Amino acid sequence: MATARNFAAAYGNLGWCEFLTGSIDEMIPLTEQAIRLSPRSPFIGVLYNRIGHARLLQSRTDEAIAWFKKALIARPAGFLKIVHLFLASGYALQGETELAASELAQARPLFKPDTFNITWVRTQMMYRPEPGPPPAIRALDDQTYFAGLRKAGMPEE
Repeated sequence: MATARNFAAAYGNLGWCEFLTGSIDEMIPLTEQAIRLSPRSPFIGVLYNRIGHARLLQSRTDEAIAWFKKALIARPAGFLKIVHLFLASGYALQGETELAASELAQARPLFKPDTFNITWVRTQMMYRPEPGPPPAIRALDDQTYFAGLRKAGMPEE
């Protein structure tokens, strides 16, 4: 980083590497720096979603939802369905069942019929390519993200 202190993508990618090695706390400032350096990046929605995911795993649900809303407004190409799912999970964890159901309803048409379930999301979206994040992150996903999706009413299979 010493030679490219203003290279936003480097900060974003380094932050993602931190996340994938289980260093959630280290990921957030790196990703925030990428956002500050390139606030009009076409990938800004992905960066917002990553911070929201980290905050959800930290059980900072209010903050997570705020980041997911920003991601949704940025409309990250190819990521809308996952942003809706993260929002559904966050709302469900807060007991906002109507908002959670609304987000699931918006996500459903973005999936093929046989893929709108937790098993598919876990194996084909969240942890692809293998090996994906470490067991500690997967455990946090189970306690937060997937628990929220269940509470929101997403089918298991």
